[in-house]
Amino acid sequence: MTYEQKIKSELEFWKFKTLQKPSLLSKVTDNVQRKINSYIPDKVHNAITTAIKQMVKAVLFGSTFTTSKPVTDFTLMHREALIKQKIENYKKTGAAEGGVTGAGGFLMSLADFPLLLGIKMKMLFDIAAVYGYDVKDYRERLFILHIFQLAFSSKEESKNIFLKMEDWDSKAHKLPTNIDEFDWSTFQQQYRDYIDLAKLAQMLPFVGAAVGAIANYKLIDRLGKTAMMSYRMRYFNIQLIENSEDLQLR
Repeated sequence: MTYEQKIKSELEFWKFKTLQKPSLLSKVTDNVQRKINSYIPDKVHNAITTAIKQMVKAVLFGSTFTTSKPVTDFTLMHREALIKQKIENYKKTGAAEGGVTGAGGFLMSLADFPLLLGIKMKMLFDIAAVYGYDVKDYRERLFILHIFQLAFSSKEESKNIFLKMEDWDSKAHKLPTNIDEFDWSTFQQQYRDYIDLAKLAQMLPFVGAAVGAIANYKLIDRLGKTAMMSYRMRYFNIQLIENSEDLQLR
């Protein structure tokens, strides 16, 4: 089995899991999460909302994360080996940051949200560049935000996001040129709702450091895997488009 055959099999399984209907357990979990969120102080919600809004603006309008140049001379296998290494490094960075802020209690844990968002976004920009995409292109930045949404949305919402991302390169030219049309409100709501008991426990004294480290590690791992699958999907879709064009020319 070639490397491409192997990862294509992994991709198809990921698609299947992503498009599955929400299980009873998933629905119960979502309801519990919404109930928990109703007990979180408003200043926590406001801090998270502000951090996400600023991050979205930085991604769409700024140049904070555009440091990596697209990689053009690697095979897919070599690209993904480098990406996996980068994800591991970011997981360790996120764990260290979560441990430090978790040890500081409630106020320091509030500071963790924008710091963690920055780590996650920098990782996504790096991953995009290694796959060969130029993140200076607004459409590539928008794809990155969709990856973020897909990783941290409810089961029902993730299906809608997946369908927007599927066959992205055939749809990208039809995207609105006004980037203000991005629905950041839904984006921040989905991410906020995903923050689970582990992240809330990070605010507790004594256990916050350990909890913060583990939670950040897992959240970054989830995002990294979602990003790889999303770019794999684009890779194989582009192959289909190119093969179809070749057949038409014959």
